[in-house]
Amino acid sequence: MSSTTVRTGGRFRGGAGLGLVAWLAGIVFFLPIAWMALTSFHSEADAATNPPSFTAALTLDGYREFFGTGGGASPWPALINSTVASVASTLLVLLLALPAAYALSIRPVKKWTDVLFFFLSTKMLPVVAGLLPIYLFAKNTDLLDNIWLLVILYTSMNLPIAVWMMQSFLAEVPVAIIEAARVDGAKLPTVLARVVAPIALPGIAATSLICFIFSWNELLFARVLTGVVAETAPVFLTGFITSQGLFLAKVCAASLVISLPVLAAGFAAQDKLVQGLSLGAVK
Repeated sequence: MSSTTVRTGGRFRGGAGLGLVAWLAGIVFFLPIAWMALTSFHSEADAATNPPSFTAALTLDGYREFFGTGGGASPWPALINSTVASVASTLLVLLLALPAAYALSIRPVKKWTDVLFFFLSTKMLPVVAGLLPIYLFAKNTDLLDNIWLLVILYTSMNLPIAVWMMQSFLAEVPVAIIEAARVDGAKLPTVLARVVAPIALPGIAATSLICFIFSWNELLFARVLTGVVAETAPVFLTGFITSQGLFLAKVCAASLVISLPVLAAGFAAQDKLVQGLSLGAVK
């Protein structure tokens, strides 16, 4: 047997082993989601059995409870609030992060690494440490239970990580193309919108998806700063957890429905997400 055949066979076995490990890891991560989906179709009595029953009858009672057909509160206002807060804050983050990343990568300012570290250091502060001052500010300015306060908060929370990510993406944009556009008389807004943005679209998509997920899943500020008018989907979900009675099936149904927008956005942008997160990884 030649040495080439041995090396090829070794690489094949190594690749098959890594593929098997990847499949096993994927199954392990998928099992809780599958279990949550199955539990959401059980009755509360069957969902609370221990050990769990795999052959229990399936029902839509959990989803009926979530959508308020049994007389409960409707989830649509909370879902709309989460959509408004997540989409609006993500758009604001992109509008602010793109020129900032441009200044730190293509037209770097002095000590741009220190600037990036400062942006990232703002994420090191525990969120709960700023909760009381923000609550007092919102109370004194009559912004409690206001969805636009969440939009501002989510924008400020996601902006540092967005600038950090987009700086690495924009660093891969050829400077010659930008110089050619400037020679043709293009101003900075035109360069950003028609030259930089299309080239860095995978990175922008990855950044926007991550910011959207962070905003959609945020619970602490939404729980403290909102009430009825600006209640978001995660806060609405916690309302199903009570100290009395059974609620596991309803919580699983609510969790699955609330997770669908994030899963749908990730599935729709999966190619751009992979390109964006791997941009510059292979030269």
